Parts: sequence; C-alpha cells; structure tokens
Amino acid sequence: MAELRFSALREVFKREPLEIENPTANISDLFATNVFDLPKMERYLPKEAFKAIKTSIETGNPISRQIADQVATGLKAWAIEKGATHYTHWFHPLTDATAEKHDTFLERTNNGSRMIETFSGELLVQQEPDASSFPSGGIRNTFEARGYTAWDVSSPAFIVGSTLCIPTIFVSYTGEALDYKTPLLKALNALDKAAVRVCQYFDRDVTKVIATLGWEQEYFLIDEALYYARPDLMLADRTLMGHQSSKDQQLSDHYFGSIPERVIAFMRDFEFEAYKLGIPVKTRHNEVAPNQFECAPIYEEVNLAVDHNQLIMDVMRRVARKHKFRVLFHEKPFAGINGSGKHNNWSMATNTGVNLLSPGKNPKTNLQFLTFLINVIKAVNDNQALLAASVINEPNSHRLGGHEAPPAIMSVFVGSYLSSILDDLVSKVTNRKMTPALKTDIKLGIGKIPEILLDNTDRNRTSPFAFTGNRFEFRAVGSSANCSAAMIVLNASVARQLEIFADEVDAIIKKGRKKDEAILQVLKKYIVESQRIRFEGDGYSEEWKNEAQKRGLHIITSVPDTLKLYLTPEARSVLVDGGIFSERELASRVEVEYEKFIKKVQIQARVLGDLALNHIVPIAVDYMTSLLNNIKGLREVFGEIEYERLAGDRKEMIVNISDHISSIKRLVHEMVEERKKANVIPDLYTKAIAYENKVKPYFEEIRDHIDKLERTVDNEKWPLPKYREMLFTR
Repeated sequence: MAELRFSALREVFKREPLEIENPTANISDLFATNVFDLPKMERYLPKEAFKAIKTSIETGNPISRQIADQVATGLKAWAIEKGATHYTHWFHPLTDATAEKHDTFLERTNNGSRMIETFSGELLVQQEPDASSFPSGGIRNTFEARGYTAWDVSSPAFIVGSTLCIPTIFVSYTGEALDYKTPLLKALNALDKAAVRVCQYFDRDVTKVIATLGWEQEYFLIDEALYYARPDLMLADRTLMGHQSSKDQQLSDHYFGSIPERVIAFMRDFEFEAYKLGIPVKTRHNEVAPNQFECAPIYEEVNLAVDHNQLIMDVMRRVARKHKFRVLFHEKPFAGINGSGKHNNWSMATNTGVNLLSPGKNPKTNLQFLTFLINVIKAVNDNQALLAASVINEPNSHRLGGHEAPPAIMSVFVGSYLSSILDDLVSKVTNRKMTPALKTDIKLGIGKIPEILLDNTDRNRTSPFAFTGNRFEFRAVGSSANCSAAMIVLNASVARQLEIFADEVDAIIKKGRKKDEAILQVLKKYIVESQRIRFEGDGYSEEWKNEAQKRGLHIITSVPDTLKLYLTPEARSVLVDGGIFSERELASRVEVEYEKFIKKVQIQARVLGDLALNHIVPIAVDYMTSLLNNIKGLREVFGEIEYERLAGDRKEMIVNISDHISSIKRLVHEMVEERKKANVIPDLYTKAIAYENKVKPYFEEIRDHIDKLERTVDNEKWPLPKYREMLFTR
C-alpha cells in the first residue's frame, strides 16, 4: 500500500501544465455560443413563435402546442448545426447533482423505410423518464416509475458535447415536485408578486421584480494520483484520517497568492467551457487554505444562476480530469483548515432597472430601500430556524462554526452606519400623526444614506447573513449544495413577509394616515421586533453563543433536529400556506434529507472501518514487528545495562502502538454494532438521531488513534498520502 502512495507522488512530480490556447481574440465572441438564447431564437424561429416564447419567458404564461412544435423545429436545426446528435431533459433531482437521459434525434419515417432526424414540440415540452430510483421521500414507490419532466421555458437550452440539454422540472405522475427547480420557481413567483405589490407604494411603473443571485464557488484541487491513493476521498468525499501538516494556512500565504501554473491552466480551460455555456464567470483566486480556490460569476436571475452553478460544477469535474486533477466540492475535505462554502449574494431588481437593496438618490427611493432592507431582516428574524434548516446537511455540519466559516447561529449583519439609521428611525417615529418638521427631519436623514453608506459598508466575515452595500450575502450555504434549497426558503420567507407588510400598511392607510407615515410606523415596529437577529460582533466568540441562546436564536447542534424545523407551524405557514409545497411534498423533503444524512454517515463509517482494519492496523503491526526485531538485535549485541538504556524508548513505542491498535479494533467493533442497531430502526428521524449520536462520535475517536500512529510509524511504510503531500503538491 505504501508503494501506491509513493508511486502517486512520483506521478505528481512529473506533471506539467497543459497549454491552453485562447479560442478567440475576444472572449465575448465565445460567450453563449452553445446556448439557444434570445438572439438565436430570433434567428431560428418564426416571428410568431419568437414573440410567443419571449412573452412566456417574461410573464410565465404557457405556450401552445403549435408554438412548441415551431420552437422544437428551430431548436433541432440549431443543435444539429452545432453537432448535436442527442437531446436530454436536464433536471435537478433531490440528490444535489443533475440528471439526464440521452435520446437520439433519429426516428423512423411513418412507412418505416428510412431514418430521419426529428424533434417535436411534444418531446420538447414533456417527457416520461423512468427515474424511479431517485429519492422521493415516499411520494412514489420504485415500481411506480411514472414521473414527468416538463420544459422550463425561462432557462435556455444548451449543448454539452454532442447533446442538447433542455432544462426541466421533475414531478411525479400525481403532480408532486420531485426536484429542486419546481418549488424554486414557485418561490420566485411568490416573491415577484409580493415585491411588486410593495413597489407600488413608490413607483407605479414597476410591474415585475426578479430575485438575483451571484454565487461564490469554493473548492479544493488534488492531483488524481493522490486522490486514487485515498479511498476515503474517493468514497466519502473527505479525509477520514490524516495528521495535520506542520504548515498549512497559518501564514495566509496562499490567499490571493500567485495561482500555480497547473491550476491556472485548469481555470482557463473550464472558464472557456463556461463562457460557451453562457455562464458569466468573472473572478478566480486562491483561497485561504492550501490548494483551495474560488470562482464567481456576475449575478443573474436566481433560477438561471442556480442552473449555471449546477452546470459549472459538472464542467469543472470534467475539465479537472483532463488536467489530472480531482475537484473536491465537499464542505470539509481536510480537518484543521478552512472548509468550502458557496456564498449566495442575493438581491431583488425591478423591471425599471432598480436594485431594491441599493440606496437611491433621494428620500423617496431611500425609503423604498429601507422598506425592503428592513423586511428582509424581519423575514430572517421570523424564519431564522427555517433558514438554518435550508443550509444544514451532513457535509456542511463539519464546516459551520469553524475555521473562518459562518457560525452555526443565524444572525444578520448590517454594519454600524445602517444600524444607527435603524435606531434613529425607532427613536423618531411614533404612532401619532407626524408633524411637518419631523417628516423633514426623517427625510433629511434618509436622504443622506447613499453618500455615507458608500464608505461605511464594513464587512463582518463571521456573519452568516450580511448586508454588503447592495445585496445580502448568505454565507452559510455549503459548497456542494444545490443553491435552490437556500433560495427556496429565503425567497419564500421574504415573499410572505412583504405580503404581511403590505397588509399592515394598507390597514393603517384605511384609518386615514398618509402612506409614508403608515410605512414608517410599520418599519419601526419591524426594527424593534427583529432586534434580536441583528449582531455586529464576533460570531465565533463564546460570548455570542451565550447571547444567542438568551435571544432565543436557533443554534445548529444536530443535523436531524435542525432538519425537523422544516415541519414547524412557522415553517408550514411560509412553505405550505405560501403555495411552495404541499403538506405531502414538504414532509417528503425532510424524509429525503434524513435518508441522505443516514447514508452519508453510514458510508463514512464503512470506509473508516475498512481503512482502519485493512490498511492502518496491518501497517502498524508490521512496524511494531520491526521494532521487536530491533530490540532482539540490541539484546544480542549489548550487555544488559546498555541494552536497557538503548531499548527503553523502543519498548515504549511498542506499547503505545499496541494500545492504539487495540483501541482502533475495539472502537471499530463498537461502531459497527451501533450501526447495526441503528439500521433496524424503522423511523427515519429516530434512525438519523442514532447515527448522529451513536455512530458518528466514533469517527473522531478512531481518527485520533490513527493520526497518532501516523506520527509514530515509519514514513516509508505509511500507506496513505499525507496532508502535507495532498495540500502542497500542485
């Protein structure tokens, strides 16, 4: 086994960066060349069809089957010109990956005399894949294979390789959602309606509001030879053992440093592929931990941004293999250093071109800004437990609360200046009718926001939900996650809050108050009610944990218990009453998440047990045997006094190694027994709790003994690539 490790290292030392040529002089010429976007639709579709599909994209209205046939014909013509031979309905099942089933364009003619390429509106709009093995949380059984994919008109089709990919939703034959996209589209529609209603207080020209998202994708790179020599990385996506490198990220010398040559070649390669797919990748840089990096795009509409994030992760995996790398999207692949997140930069924009979370140019537009800012804070305050549930899963539980990751407590950071603005509103606004002087005073204060805020958008890296000048940055989302989970909850929560706000404002206006007075009175109430969620200090401190408990904020300590928060009355009022999920769909989501948690812990337990007993223990025994032979040799050569002096430390090493071996074998046996007990528990929540409380604690105990053996056993014998080798060879 040690030979595999050293063979892998020899391979790494031979690597040279690939030469990646610029495909065109101007990268903009490459952008969206493999996407059936509006310019290509206008070229390939009849005017009637182009107008209909453009309207459908803007309004969400369905298109007729006749129009679908015309779109399918134009889409097929474009795809075949681009070299496509197959098509697929591309969707997001509840696995955190994407799914596709490829079919050729070939069909027999009606008389069966020959084969032709054909593609109909019926095939474009809806298909019936088997797909029965995807998780459904009990919505359908494996023998009930009927599930449907339906075209998402708002996300353009694209070509990968020789396959035309059509973004779709995925539902059961009874209509229940089996994917991430279906509830996401419902949440975005709810936000649109609620936000437009509130915008009408300020601008009657606003008829549509879209949510925008700019994700920041963090990841690790590891050479594929080292990856294949680490079964835990291959099977569990993270290292289950490994002593910390003497040097890792202490000096911060990797952060924003010069990008290694092999890595920059990989980055350029996957960026070119991303540009072809219309993914507007903007930024790349070294992250804090060794061999950790980040890429980030220009913001887009949320649904499209989510599709692009899922797509770019797939592109990165494929391109990495070409460069003899493996991309690690796991939130915590290496212990003791930073994990990886996927910060979700979220805002709202109107059809009139206004970012609703960006300060305006006058008191009126700044009151609109404060209205949306305060309502978002109130939504997070009222739904902080649900937001925690939306980001928690087994891999992210290793990241939250450690090494520069957001804490496991939901809070909002707005900065000292905005905090003072909010506090000032509370002190000045009363329930009585406002005097002209007070109105002027408030308007003057609000009017100064943009010029002062420009230089006062201080940032708090320890906040999980921070305002950063013109957007909120939801930092708690994990790097391997589908952004939809967090975006569904955030957009649905804000939508519900905006509806409540509009109802309260309208009720006050009906009592005879002016619109601005009504808005300010409700905003004051919300500022007071959401005070507990605002925190400007160090989110890593023990003092904050104690303070958060006093404030009644949810602290993530258990994955199953946090997931269960999806089922509270408060969560149901947002997700079920808001029309995002049915009761059955919501319950099934939680069942799926329990099952994913159980299986991931189960896999890690199996891998850890196998490596411990079949890789580590034999090597430790072998090294202990060599020490015993050394002691025998010392006894043969030296007298008793000299022998005791020379052999003492070896004897101590043998005892320590033997103790570690015995402990590993005992702990693995106990872990297996606990797993057996958990496996017969019928209720998924109870089983998940058993895996978390009874099985998972063994991981660190077993690892501790293995890591101590790594420091003791001869380096030439150790079978697995070490942290220093995986993190510092590029």
